[in-house]
Amino acid sequence: MSESGEATDLGVILRHLPIGLKVTGRDGQLRFENRASGLPGDARPARTEDQDMDGRVIRTQHFPVMGGDDCLDIALSIDATDQVRAQKELFRQAYFDDLTGLPSRQLVERSISALIETEGSPFAVAVLDLDGFKSINDYYGHVIGDELLIRCAERLSASLRASDLLARDGSDAFVILLSPIAGPEDVVKSLQQMAARLKEPFVIDGFEVVTSASVGVSFYPRNGSTFEALRTNAQSAMTFSKAAEGSTVSRYDSEIAHAAAQKARTEQRLRLAIRDRRFRAAYQPKYDFRSDKITGVEVLLRWLDEDDGLRAPSGLIDLALELGVMNEVSFQVLSETIDQIDRINEAFGAEATISFNVAAKQAGNPGFMRSLIDRIDATGLAHRFILEITEEAFLAGAEFQRSILPSIRGIGARVSIDDFGVGYSSLSALADITADELKVDRSFISRIHERPRAQAILKTIETLASALAIKIVVEGVETADELNYLKTQTGISVAQGFYFSRPVSFAATPPVSAFMDETRSLVGSRTQPSQRMSPARAPGGRG
Repeated sequence: MSESGEATDLGVILRHLPIGLKVTGRDGQLRFENRASGLPGDARPARTEDQDMDGRVIRTQHFPVMGGDDCLDIALSIDATDQVRAQKELFRQAYFDDLTGLPSRQLVERSISALIETEGSPFAVAVLDLDGFKSINDYYGHVIGDELLIRCAERLSASLRASDLLARDGSDAFVILLSPIAGPEDVVKSLQQMAARLKEPFVIDGFEVVTSASVGVSFYPRNGSTFEALRTNAQSAMTFSKAAEGSTVSRYDSEIAHAAAQKARTEQRLRLAIRDRRFRAAYQPKYDFRSDKITGVEVLLRWLDEDDGLRAPSGLIDLALELGVMNEVSFQVLSETIDQIDRINEAFGAEATISFNVAAKQAGNPGFMRSLIDRIDATGLAHRFILEITEEAFLAGAEFQRSILPSIRGIGARVSIDDFGVGYSSLSALADITADELKVDRSFISRIHERPRAQAILKTIETLASALAIKIVVEGVETADELNYLKTQTGISVAQGFYFSRPVSFAATPPVSAFMDETRSLVGSRTQPSQRMSPARAPGGRG
C-alpha cells in the first residue's frame, strides 16, 4: 500500500474511532478532531476479548468501521487487570461471606429467583440455625466461635450435591437451596442427616466443642412463590423446631403458619404498646413473717391492654427480648416506679426496698446498664433499690462483674440473684459473686412439707447463704403449709407470694387500700393448713 493509501486509511480510522480524539497545537489551534469528539457516542464493540498474558488481563474491544468500500475492524486494547480484580472483589464482597467463604443470602436469592423464572420445578429452601451458639462464644471466645462456623460450613458443604447451594445467613444461621428434589420426605431425611453430622464433636484449638442445629424447611411452590416468602416460612419452621423438644427438622405447615401469624400479631401489639406507653408497674410485697412487717416490694411488669385491661404480659417478655425492645419496656416501668415512690412509701413504708428485675441479656449490655444505673442514682434513693438478675448474667462474661457490678454498688444499690436453683451452675455463680440477696425459686417451695428431697436442698441453700452472708428470700409462697414449714423448720424470715398479697397496682380496681388491708392482716388471720389463694406469679418476678 502507498504512503498516500496508508494516510487515507489512517484518517478514516481516526475519524471513525468510537473514542473521541482531538489534537491541538501549541498555539491552541485545532489540528484534528474526529466525529466522536465532544459528542455522545453510540458506537458499540462488536465483541470483547480478554486474554491472560503473564498474569495480566488484556481486554480487546473490536469495532467495525466502514472506510469507503471497505469494512475495517478497529481493535482497541487496554490493560484491564486492576479493573477485573476490582470487579471480582466487589462481587465477592456483595455475594460471599468473608468468614466462611460461602455464598451470601443475596446470591441464594438470585439463584432461587432464576429457578422460579426459568424452570418452575419444585425445590426446597431450608434455614439451619446453630443451637446455643452465643453460649459457645461466651465460654470459648469469638475466635473459637468463628472457627466453629467455618467447620460447620465445611461439614454441611460436604453433605450437599453439586446442584445444591449453601449460604451463610446471619451470625449463626445458614440457608440451603436443595434442587432438584424427589419429594418432601427425602428432603427432610437429608436435612436430618446434616443436622446429625453437626452433633459430632469438633476439636478446635484443643477444645472439644459440641453443638447442634434446628432446621426448618419450606417447599416451592407449595409454601411460597418468592425467595422471601420461602425463606420466611422456613425461618418460622426453624423457630418451631427450636422450641419443640426433640424436633430437629420441621416442615412448614398450617400449624406453624398459624403460630407465625399469631406471633406477628403479638409483635405488632407489643410495638404499639411501647409506642403508646401502655406498660405499668405492679408491686408484690416482700414480707418478714417473723417480725410481721413488709420489708420491700418487687416491681412486676403489667400491660394495659385495650381489650383486657391491666394484665400480666404472658409471653411478651421473651418476645421483647428477642426483638430487642425490652430495654424501652424496662425504662417505661422504671419511670413509673420512680414517679410513684411517694405512693410506695405510703402503702409499704418509707424504708421498703424496691426490687427491679433485669433480664440476663440486658445485664450484659453495658449501655443499657449504665443508663439504668444513672436513672436510679438520680432519684437520690439508690440505697433502696435492689436489681434482681438471674445467674446467667454473672456467667455470660467478665464484663458484668468487672464493670457493671461495681457501678451498681457504687451508687449504693444492691444485687439479688433471681430464680436461684433453676440454673445449671448456681454454686459456681455463688463462688464468684458477692450478691446481697438470693431468691429461692418457687419450684423448691411448692408442697415442700411433702417433699423430703426439696427440704434437704433448701436446707443446703440456707446453710450456704448463711456462710456467705447472703440474705434469703423465698418466692411464690401460696399455702399455710408452706409458710408453716418455713417458720418451723428453717431460719428463713422473708418470703413473698400470693399467700401474703396479690401484686398491687396503683391504677387497679379495687383501690390500693383494699389490697393493703388484706396484706396487713397477713399471717395472723391465716393459720389453717392447706389454705390457698390465687396461683403464684410467673417465674422471674414478672408475673
